[in-house]
Amino acid sequence: MTAPLLTVEDLEVRFHTRSRVVEAVRGIGFSVGREKLGIVGESGSGKSVTGRSILRLVPPPGEVRAKRLDFDGLDLMAIDERAMRKVRGRRISMVMQDPKFSLNPVMRVGQQIAEAYRVHVDVSPAEARRRALAMLEAVRIRDPERVYAAYPNEVSGGMGQRVMIAMMLIPEPDLLIADEPTSALDVTVQMQVLAILDDLVSERGMGLIFISHDLNLVASFCDRVLIMYAGRVVETCLAAELHQASHPYTRGLLAALPRIDGDGRDLRTLDRDPAWADPLSVG
Repeated sequence: MTAPLLTVEDLEVRFHTRSRVVEAVRGIGFSVGREKLGIVGESGSGKSVTGRSILRLVPPPGEVRAKRLDFDGLDLMAIDERAMRKVRGRRISMVMQDPKFSLNPVMRVGQQIAEAYRVHVDVSPAEARRRALAMLEAVRIRDPERVYAAYPNEVSGGMGQRVMIAMMLIPEPDLLIADEPTSALDVTVQMQVLAILDDLVSERGMGLIFISHDLNLVASFCDRVLIMYAGRVVETCLAAELHQASHPYTRGLLAALPRIDGDGRDLRTLDRDPAWADPLSVG
C-alpha cells in the first residue's frame, strides 16, 4: 500500500460563542491516499467543517487543533499563512456546495478559471485561456468558448458545478475535497458530474474526499467511507460493505432511506443513544 497523502490525528474544531463553546469536530483521525474517501453523516455532524479545517479555512471564532495534520510530509498546522496559500488550490483544492455562491457574479466564467491557474503558475494570459478552455472540455462542457465568455448567472446549476470542478482542478492538485458537489443537481446531471470526477481522479492519480448525505451514492462511488456523528467518526468501512455496517447509528441512517420497492409504511427515525457521542463507543 502506498503512503497516504493526508494523515489526520486527533482533529478538534471548536467555536467560541458568548454563551458556550461548540465542539464541531471532536478528536477524529483518518488518512486518505490516492483513492475516493467518502464522509457521510447528518447535517451538523462535522463533515464540512472537517474539510475546511484541512485547508485552514475555519474563520474566527473557530479554533482548530490537531495532534497531526500531515499532507505529503508537510505539517499543515505548523506552516505560516503564506506557505499555506501555496498549498490551497495548488496541492489541495475544495469544491464548495453551491456554485452560485462560490463563483464571482461579476466576472466571466473563463476569467475565473484562468485566474485560478495564473495564481499558482507563471504563464501568459493566452496560455491561461488555453488551459481554461481545455479544462472546460475535460469536464464535458460542449461549447467551451461560449461558457468561457458567460457570467455565472447565465449557466445552469449542473454547468456551474462543472465550472467549479474545472476551476479547482486546473492547477492539477494532489487532493480534491468535494463538499456535497451534487446535492443541488437532478439525478441525470448528478451521474454525469460523478463520472467526470471519477475519470479525473483515475486519470490524474489524485486523492478525493467526497462529503455527502447520500449513503447510496457514496456506497456506489467511493472506495472507503467514514460515518460521522456529533463531531466524531463512529465507524469506518469499505464503501462496498456500507450496507453491512454494524454501528447502530449507521444502521439507523440506512433504515431511514426511502426505497422504490418499499411497502408504503412511514420511514424509520433514529433512536439516538447518548453513548454514540462518547469516544469509547466508537466502533
